Amino acid sequence: MERPVPEPTPGHTLVRLSAASVSHLDLNVVDGKFGILPDLPSIPGTGGSGIVLASDTHPEGSLVHLRGKALGLRRDGCWAEHALVPDGAVEAVPEGTDPALACSYFSPAGTAWAAIHSVAAVQPGERVLVTGAAGAVGALTVQVAARAGAEVVGVVGRRAKLAHVPAPAKAVLADDLSEEAVGGLVDVVIDTVGGPVLRDALPLVRPRGRVGLVGYTAGREFTVDLADFLLADVALLPVNLMTRGKEVAADVKRLLADLSAGELTLSIERYGLEDLAEAVRRLRTGEAVGKVVLDLT
Repeated sequence: MERPVPEPTPGHTLVRLSAASVSHLDLNVVDGKFGILPDLPSIPGTGGSGIVLASDTHPEGSLVHLRGKALGLRRDGCWAEHALVPDGAVEAVPEGTDPALACSYFSPAGTAWAAIHSVAAVQPGERVLVTGAAGAVGALTVQVAARAGAEVVGVVGRRAKLAHVPAPAKAVLADDLSEEAVGGLVDVVIDTVGGPVLRDALPLVRPRGRVGLVGYTAGREFTVDLADFLLADVALLPVNLMTRGKEVAADVKRLLADLSAGELTLSIERYGLEDLAEAVRRLRTGEAVGKVVLDLT
């Protein structure tokens, strides 16, 4: 669908998009299954990066990351050549940053940091199990947990993804989840997939351990026997980056520097806009490794 380039308006920044992330959140919005939905017709895309064309606040020609302020939710998002967004949704990124990284780093890095430090409060020497450990959030969570001094076990749903679990985590298939497979009980689970994987991981948490709940790509629901749950004495803790974005922003900027320098890794699959259907298919089927990004240059 062709639309005219938006006209600049006060309080807003006009950006020529270079890249846009394709996330499970975006697909939930497209499917009408998220709690915040746009009026139609609407342009999806909750995260993007590009060059400032016009703004009263941000320097023209600078590379910026777009997020927040209901982008791709209550207002048009980033799956387009141009975006006119509130100034508050624009964040400068260092010159020379890969646009694909600039558009996709904040959510996985912010979620990983919040899960390990703000929510689960992982301590050195603790054992941490991360589900979906080859995904963008899971892989960065593995790395942030290891940096915190934890012993990490990374769980994946496909044998082909075992090799994509970052070192130094021990990689385990979800079908093989057991106390023996993971080397004993764990102090913390960071669950990025939900559903039956979460159900199977809960018995592996020691009493008074913590479970950070991040995602639900493997299922939006799971059931527990309340008597067993109370006996297990395990805390279930939601990790919601929408409410924690500001508090982790400074830490995430430091993680971006480490990602750019190669000290941390974030796998990115890149697709042209003409290949959006394939990008969505790989994300929906779980075949994608890391972030899925549209190259809009």
